Amino acid sequence: MATDEKVVTLFVCGDVMLGRGIDQIMPHPSDPTIYEHYMGSAVHYVRLAERRYGPIASPCSFDYVWGDALADLDIAQPLARIINLETSVTTSMTPEPKGINYKMNPDNVVCLKMAAVDCCVLANNHVLDWGVAGLIETLSTLEREGIAVAGAGTDATQAAVPAIIDLPNDRRVLVFGFGTTTSGIPREWAAASSKPGVNLLPDLSLATASDVAKRIVALRRPGDLVVVSIHWGTNWGYQVDTEQRTFAHAVIDAGACDLLHGHSSHHPRGIEIYRDRPILYGCGDFITDYEGIEGYEQFRGDLALSYLASFEENGALSELTVIPYQMRKFRLQRASLADVDWLQATLDRESARFGTHIARKDGRLFAASREGS
Repeated sequence: MATDEKVVTLFVCGDVMLGRGIDQIMPHPSDPTIYEHYMGSAVHYVRLAERRYGPIASPCSFDYVWGDALADLDIAQPLARIINLETSVTTSMTPEPKGINYKMNPDNVVCLKMAAVDCCVLANNHVLDWGVAGLIETLSTLEREGIAVAGAGTDATQAAVPAIIDLPNDRRVLVFGFGTTTSGIPREWAAASSKPGVNLLPDLSLATASDVAKRIVALRRPGDLVVVSIHWGTNWGYQVDTEQRTFAHAVIDAGACDLLHGHSSHHPRGIEIYRDRPILYGCGDFITDYEGIEGYEQFRGDLALSYLASFEENGALSELTVIPYQMRKFRLQRASLADVDWLQATLDRESARFGTHIARKDGRLFAASREGS
């Protein structure tokens, strides 16, 4: 990690799903009733995890799920901590009829404070799981706690407004949140002039990228770092669609993005460093209640990554450090050496197509452009 005081380090990660089973082990669990055709209680997800790794002594402390990641964040001291919060924070008892509904009791929002989260991106396919009332309560709860949001709002204007995180020396981080239907966001969830919802992109065309870039450039000031955080793509597999890569390149070419924070995939996908700007095509899951659920084991969805991106004063990437964890008993713990080896080999293979090499040192991974790429 760079130590130059002019270097700014940001923390981002993939999906943080604090609802359902995770909510049940916290100090203030919601009513566990859920409406899945194979499960009627969120408590059953806790039992599945316990069947795999043993009992979870709940209620757990608010910082429990973050586990070893907290110590690593304390060491890294990123100036901004940004997550994709894929959960409604609400007491609503009226679910959307979509099969899977995530919610966390607002009294458990202290969990986010324990990790000093600065910004929750909400442009995803679970923030409206409990309807508009659930979204409004989510927004008000996070605002009350002083946590910025991006990608959703009470209307289209608010949903498009970036989160602003102030930095030393009059610099800022601007976080723009976007979603796409490819990640499972229903088109009817798009915010409108008098309708709450998410900041949903119509597509990933060059025209849309140009429109997005123009709006960002109009708002950014000299010295700002811009994070484009986007919920896109499928859950499984390593394929990165051509339109995703074209969109990412276009917003960077326009000077509208210093870090593209892509999420939705349940496991990490390849990394590209384009014009000294990192593109994280899929950050994978970070905190979930998926332990004990069978299927897709070959992708190792239980492994989670913390991304620490350090930027020079001119916005160019100085270093990209990736710290691996495993989700076990609903808690992030440092990944084993064997798992780190597997992640390094897998990410290096998938990133090679983008001209990026993933190296390993002391249980951490480092992304850098390959020579000559």
